[in-house]
Amino acid sequence: MTSKRQLLLGMIAAATLAIAPVAMAQTYPNKPIRLIVPDAPGGSPDVLGRLLAQKLSESMGQPIVVENRPGAAGLLAAEMAARAAPDGYTLFMSTTSIWAILPSVKRNLPYDADNGFIPISRIATASNVLVINPSMPVKSVADLVKLAKASPGSVNYASAGIATPAHLAGEMLNLLADIKMTHVPYKGAAPALLDVIAGNVQVILTGPLAAGPHMATGKVRALATTGAQRNPSLPELPTIAETVPGYEISQSWGITAPAGTPAPIVRQLGAEMVKVLALPDVRERISRLGVVPATGGADEFAAFITAERKRLSDVIKQAGIVLAE
Repeated sequence: MTSKRQLLLGMIAAATLAIAPVAMAQTYPNKPIRLIVPDAPGGSPDVLGRLLAQKLSESMGQPIVVENRPGAAGLLAAEMAARAAPDGYTLFMSTTSIWAILPSVKRNLPYDADNGFIPISRIATASNVLVINPSMPVKSVADLVKLAKASPGSVNYASAGIATPAHLAGEMLNLLADIKMTHVPYKGAAPALLDVIAGNVQVILTGPLAAGPHMATGKVRALATTGAQRNPSLPELPTIAETVPGYEISQSWGITAPAGTPAPIVRQLGAEMVKVLALPDVRERISRLGVVPATGGADEFAAFITAERKRLSDVIKQAGIVLAE
């Protein structure tokens, strides 16, 4: 009798566990959701994150609170997100650094690069823009290369941190143009760009979202973009590849959830993201910021992550970029 009762209780417990994720999804969300952003306020991930937070809040009926965690090329934010409860109430703005760069430059990551996060939706992709302090006697990429070759190490370029897309973009230019610019890492794209504006650093390869307003006011001078083709939002700017053949690098952003988040919630979030990203005003605002809105769902995002990691790992090896353990 006791064994039958134990068997019955076990079956009830198993059924309860199986039903729990479905029940959770049916009531989700019933409290605020936080979106962890691996950059300081004003950087590209922050601008995109706040736009999406506003629209998702309107669509889902709950506040989406942006929590900025800059530094260490996104490691601090990734670790926080990976350790969060997988209940759908913590989302992570993942970046090219998190999924494609850091796995190739650091052995002991505080998150599982392959299985630590569930891809929900890619948001946007953008070629960076190479901008300089306007006091520099440089009008083109060719001028910059000539100056850097004439005095190796004298040209400094800023980035949002070691192993960020801006760092990799600078090292790719060093390799392909056979120059030696000096890397100056910061804790976030916004403070790095501000130091270029102040003249403390001369060059930065950063997102057009952050650089665009300063380009418009003349606080920085734009020389080129970093993609294979010209940025449709900045068609007057040449690509670096037009001067330095073979140069190509872009950065992307996407929404992920901690591993273990229930599948029904992941599907719901994915559907909400597709709906929000299809809104004409959202696409127009993203495009106006100089980036290309993404299309496709979770499967496309997962495939993109795999391809980008493979492509960039070769550059990382050639440049010898390594993060200290």
